[in-house]
Amino acid sequence: MTKYLLMMTTALFALFATVSTATAHDHGMKKDDIVDIAASNGSFNTLVAAVKAAGLVDTLKGEGPFTVFAPTDEAFAKLPEGTVEMLLQPENKDKLVAILTYHVVAGKVMAADVVKLDSATTVQGQDVDIKVMGDTVMVNQANVVATDVVGKNGVVHVIDQVILPN
Repeated sequence: MTKYLLMMTTALFALFATVSTATAHDHGMKKDDIVDIAASNGSFNTLVAAVKAAGLVDTLKGEGPFTVFAPTDEAFAKLPEGTVEMLLQPENKDKLVAILTYHVVAGKVMAADVVKLDSATTVQGQDVDIKVMGDTVMVNQANVVATDVVGKNGVVHVIDQVILPN
């Protein structure tokens, strides 16, 4: 339970830091795109490294809009030892692209809309399951721990696990 509370506190702190940064940029300036949001947050270093290794930076900085279910560094750390390092190797780029695009849905789907869905089709092509149980929202087996971090080309929802396509 303590680990869970620590994770939730960390995720909420990350959300507030991101929202504060995004709000500060709203005064006469364009908001950051979803890649910049992740890069400036500090909780998504592994995700940003993976996006770079997969060659998806320009795509995710594009017009969009995109909805990204963004796993934190702690979510990547839950993968079996050596998995991230293996995926970042150039010869595994196709597998990495498939995993990352499985975390992206075309369009801007805010939390109020996500909770009305049973599933969503990802950019990778497969669907993710969406479950709402009281105050908990899950995308496949991952809990959504922060929502509606808005960028100029989409929205980020923070999840606590890396979700994997079939």
